[in-house]
Amino acid sequence: MLSLAMLSALLWLCLLLTPWRPWLVRETLDHDAPLEEDLSDVVALVPARNEAGAIARTLTALSSQGPGLKIVVVDDQSDDDTKDVVEGLRLPDVTLIHGGPLPDGWTGKVWAQAQGQSELNRPLTLLLDADVELAPGVLAALKATRRQKRVALASLMVELPMSNLWERLLLPAFVYFFRLLYPFALANDPHTRVAAAAGGCVLMETREIQNLGGFDALRSALIDDCTLARLVKLGGGGTWIGLTRRARSQRRYPRLADIWGMVARTAFTQLRHSVLLLGLCTVLMVIAFIVPVAGIAGPDGPTALAAAVALAAMTASYLPTIRYYRRQPLWALTLPAAGVLFLAMTWTSACRYWWGRGAYWRGRAYGAGGGTEI
Repeated sequence: MLSLAMLSALLWLCLLLTPWRPWLVRETLDHDAPLEEDLSDVVALVPARNEAGAIARTLTALSSQGPGLKIVVVDDQSDDDTKDVVEGLRLPDVTLIHGGPLPDGWTGKVWAQAQGQSELNRPLTLLLDADVELAPGVLAALKATRRQKRVALASLMVELPMSNLWERLLLPAFVYFFRLLYPFALANDPHTRVAAAAGGCVLMETREIQNLGGFDALRSALIDDCTLARLVKLGGGGTWIGLTRRARSQRRYPRLADIWGMVARTAFTQLRHSVLLLGLCTVLMVIAFIVPVAGIAGPDGPTALAAAVALAAMTASYLPTIRYYRRQPLWALTLPAAGVLFLAMTWTSACRYWWGRGAYWRGRAYGAGGGTEI
């Protein structure tokens, strides 16, 4: 146990000292921008499936970003009032496309985007989820960031809801783990192979979509945002990803099961459906999160000391994320519990894949290979 506790402490200390510091919150976009910037060079593509409760706020905020913006909404076979809500808003420069049935081999969101591709006739395309509400000036600020960084694609990881216990426990940790898996400093470096994007809000050059061969290049991708960033980067285009508090998801997760389903949808896909990577991930998570808690509660002094060092380094690495989202610092102590739950979600994802159940999201089930509605 002492050896395991020392290994855990070493692991967390190495994370703190790694040159790219993935735990720090440095890549952000929270500043104000001019509200009247001309957006006639931007077309926004919004795929919407059963978003009647959120689409009005999304489109109202989007249309207020600045003059000249063109908005294309693709109603992806909704069985609620999404279409009626969009039409009832009567917003200028909004085109509503009635999407067709999902073909085999496609994921729903990407298929919806593909059906709007013919409307992408401006230099820049904004890919926006139908539940993301932008604060005034965010699109202008994102345009400026893309221009300043000289990248083909810039994306924002929007602020997730944190109103109930499960959201406060797990969603800041979700962002934290994403940044460990895809370090923003490396993803934003054109000289590395790490590629990441946050699909809720992506601004990119339209020609990059065309160069990829359209959305067909993403047709079966469950993690379509990072796949898109990887393809752009492989094609020589730069990418940038950052956090923001000025774009918020309206989707709520009132139950643990809601977050569980969201994570289990793609967790095993991120591990490339590899048993070896799942095993390594399990060992790593046990050493990182379970060993320190068990060690500090034990009677052995040296083991407890090593476990305390691990917990202190772990808490220090999580504090910047907690502070960024304006949570009380004590929430940083909950990371071991969140880590164990995320490990369980990853195993759920793997079991679903092995049992042939694949992923389930937004009223659709996809086969184990991803992308086929069943």
